[in-house]
Amino acid sequence: MLAFMACATVSLAQDVLQGDSLQEVVVTGTGTRHLLKNTPVQTEVISRQMLASYGGKSLEDILSGLTASFAFNEGDMGSQTQLNGLGNNYILILVDGKRIHGDVGGENDLGLIDPHNIERIEIVKGAQSALYGSDAMAGVINIITKRHDTEGWLVENSTRYGSHNDLRQHNGVGLRWGQWQSYTNFQLQHTDGWQNTTNEYTEAKMITDTRNHTVNKYTNWQIAERLTYTPTKDMELYADGSYYTKRIYRPTDGRHPSCDVYTYDLKYRNASAAAGGKWYVGGEQPEAGSKRNVVTLDVSWDRHAYYYAFTDTTLEDGYYRGQFTHYYPYFTGQTNLQSDQQRTMANAKGVFYLPHDHTLNVGAEYRYDYLKAPMRVNGGKADDWTAAVYAQDEFDPFSWLNITAGVRLIDNNAFGLHVTPKLSTMVSVGNWRLRAGWSQGFKSPTTKELGYHYVKQMGANTYYYMGNTKLDAQTSNYWSANVEYRTDRFTCSVTGYVNRLDNMITLVNVPVSEIPPGATSAFAGDGSTNIIPRMYKNAEDAKTYGVDMNLSCNISKELTLGGNYSYLDTKANVYNTTHGVLHEVVIDGMAHHKWNGFVTWSHRFSDSYRLGLNLSTRGSSRRYYENDGDGKAYQLWRLNTTHDLGHSKLASYRVELGVDNIFNYKDTTPRPYHLGTTSPGTTLYATLTVKFNKGKRVKASAVRSMKEDEE
Repeated sequence: MLAFMACATVSLAQDVLQGDSLQEVVVTGTGTRHLLKNTPVQTEVISRQMLASYGGKSLEDILSGLTASFAFNEGDMGSQTQLNGLGNNYILILVDGKRIHGDVGGENDLGLIDPHNIERIEIVKGAQSALYGSDAMAGVINIITKRHDTEGWLVENSTRYGSHNDLRQHNGVGLRWGQWQSYTNFQLQHTDGWQNTTNEYTEAKMITDTRNHTVNKYTNWQIAERLTYTPTKDMELYADGSYYTKRIYRPTDGRHPSCDVYTYDLKYRNASAAAGGKWYVGGEQPEAGSKRNVVTLDVSWDRHAYYYAFTDTTLEDGYYRGQFTHYYPYFTGQTNLQSDQQRTMANAKGVFYLPHDHTLNVGAEYRYDYLKAPMRVNGGKADDWTAAVYAQDEFDPFSWLNITAGVRLIDNNAFGLHVTPKLSTMVSVGNWRLRAGWSQGFKSPTTKELGYHYVKQMGANTYYYMGNTKLDAQTSNYWSANVEYRTDRFTCSVTGYVNRLDNMITLVNVPVSEIPPGATSAFAGDGSTNIIPRMYKNAEDAKTYGVDMNLSCNISKELTLGGNYSYLDTKANVYNTTHGVLHEVVIDGMAHHKWNGFVTWSHRFSDSYRLGLNLSTRGSSRRYYENDGDGKAYQLWRLNTTHDLGHSKLASYRVELGVDNIFNYKDTTPRPYHLGTTSPGTTLYATLTVKFNKGKRVKASAVRSMKEDEE
């Protein structure tokens, strides 16, 4: 293993083209703008230059390749994400400071995020900020999208094509006239999927000719619009909306009816709408970028729905108000709603710069969730609301000391009031930064964890997943300590953390006796199928702890190297009601060691040609699971090349050529056992990006673009 792979986080990587990450500005940890080197809350940043040199095709590809703290399992229902040992339930994903909407307590469809439109990504681990709610026990991922503030018009196109008929399309149209600005974004993603093995374990035997895929064929597309109006120098108003649809084509091989094959595809429909504004208040008219009090208001609505889209005549269970009533026939072309999740949110926030070096961030938010799932929730529908107020103060008593303290008051309709305090500090001594933090978190059970029930057949086993109305709310205590040394060319950082959760909710195997009476009518297969009930339970105690080590170095203006290493361990205990003892369980998906590394070189040969090379690697040790085997260790290598072909006053051009998984590693573990990686082996790809731009960049004013300041 190369020495540079021993440690590092891409958040600390130097700017390849400009060589000065010291000037990187971040906002996520505190809600206020700080240079990366001076942010009081430890923040990792994947910069625009790193995104451009790596050439990732998706957000999963980017995060797994450029940080060592994440792990992903791609599935039909979305991405099963894990951050430092905790899954989707505990990760808050934001786009320009606003949370994305996805499956309640389950996988998020990261295909909603267009990788071509990402300016940078900021990551804050643990519940270290009072600004964010219950979803952030593991951390916050904030995707900052690109700004389009050129007077006149902008048209851009990016087309990427690769192995397995993998197509990634991006189109953008930007217009600015006077006080109005518009940007329309379209993206399309398609793959034919792939099959790494034809072996599948089913009915207590191995078959060798299954047609099930490792990753199924799918197509999704999205169109989004953002309209901005600046009536005065002190005010900016916006409205935006999007529509997204996805279809996953599932195998229909009828030769092995007990296998995981279907007579229906999965279809998703998402929609969103939002409006809000920002007002700078008080004081004289300052220059752009100076500190000034600001108030923001936002309201939003989101919908995430998925359906069975039938490809053959199917006798499906019929439900009324969540209770099985009869069997109902569906025919080719018909759809059946499985889940319709809607969320309405309102947020108000103010940032005030006070005397004696205090910066106060205060806010309030309200969230209402509605779930309609006739086949999966008792009663057929459920709802939930949560309200919160928070305050966070940044205090700089000395030039070398920052103390940030906050508190969040949460009120949930089912679990009442709870207070979560936060405290962090940073000491600056020359090129050294010493940071320490402590925070508490609170998370109420989701509607899925309380009342969802569904069946999943895998091989010889039928799993019956059950909600639990007797669940308690979860609380957490997170401690972290960081030492960082940073110069213009070199950065090294070590962070240790412990995240202790009380009443952590996890899926565990339970006795068959806990299956509700009459529920067996939902089971597929015959009496020979092994039924394994799994229920959401509160663990008596659980904790994740580990160390992230960080290194990056600018060898020259053209050559940069770095890498990431993350060590993780987890412990959880659940009370076994049958035997009356504590039972230690695995937090599914945990790997002790993850790492990646990169070398980037860039050189301009002429005014019309610049070449960039990025060689990177990523890997993981064994991933542990309670059922169906562990995921194998792996290491993958990747080469991406960029070719900037010059530009005119109106147009610029870039070509990317790359190869992923250079040494053609495939995990051929038979279905349905867990995989270390779903990589299809060596893949080739090419991208063409063309941008047409007529106009000039708008001079900064007292009102910056709202996205520039949002968390």
